Amino acid sequence: MSDAAPSLTPLTGGFSGRTFVAEVAGDRTVVRVYPPGDPRGAEAPDVDAAILHLVRGLVPVPEVVEVRREVAGSGQPGLLVTSWMPGERGDLVAARLCDENDDAGLASLGTAMGRAAGTLAGMPMLRPGPFLDAGLAVGEFPDAGLPERVETRLTDWSAADRAGLGEVAASAQDLLDGVGRACLVHSDLNPKNVLVDPHTLELTAVLDWEFAHAGHPWTDVGNLVRFERHPAYVEAVLAAWTGLRGGRAETLLDGARAADLWALVDLASRAGENPVADRAEALLRAIAADGDLHAWPGQW
Repeated sequence: MSDAAPSLTPLTGGFSGRTFVAEVAGDRTVVRVYPPGDPRGAEAPDVDAAILHLVRGLVPVPEVVEVRREVAGSGQPGLLVTSWMPGERGDLVAARLCDENDDAGLASLGTAMGRAAGTLAGMPMLRPGPFLDAGLAVGEFPDAGLPERVETRLTDWSAADRAGLGEVAASAQDLLDGVGRACLVHSDLNPKNVLVDPHTLELTAVLDWEFAHAGHPWTDVGNLVRFERHPAYVEAVLAAWTGLRGGRAETLLDGARAADLWALVDLASRAGENPVADRAEALLRAIAADGDLHAWPGQW
């Protein structure tokens, strides 16, 4: 970054409060701040920069301008500075298309999103795990399945509710285990985290890679169709993904819902912290009550 004092403005749309638009002499960049004690460790800015380098040219991403690690003991945070990217936030585009009953537009957006997810699913990794450093070395995830995750994370739920969800989770885990490969996963791939050309409905940037890891090929599709369930959009997501990676749309949708249980359980355990966590808990309770991965809360 320039030594000139930048003007920092919080970037709208997220819940972390760590991302800002910086302006220096009229030039805009995006600055993500990694406070001391970040759960991902001091390597987090380097990991995120390495992922952006890895996927550049395959999906649209900002250019890395500068990376700074936190300075131990000084209170100085780590920073990742990237280029400013044009476009409108995808969730705003999707909401407008829904309001206008624009099935063709929703299908175009779904195609762009499904193509991005399918591209990432074609980037193989040797095994699942978190990225540890700038070389993208893969660590270890806890050795537990979805049923165990339900029991350990949803401690505020009744035993009966956990048991109901546990049955769904066990079947979902069996489905996931049948794939047997790992790939690059964005892990927060949804319209809120992309920028879209409002005229062509093509993606201009895929943002917010801090949850990226080596994981299951269906995970990103599960995120894409978690809350956005308009048929034209969902069908286009599935068609674009299977067009790249093969398989049947019905199988992919079942697998995507199964893979998304991991994220839904984590989000539901933080209900009350933000609207996304609250919606995730409502969705997860509907799944538990109906015993169906495709359930939807009646009050929405």
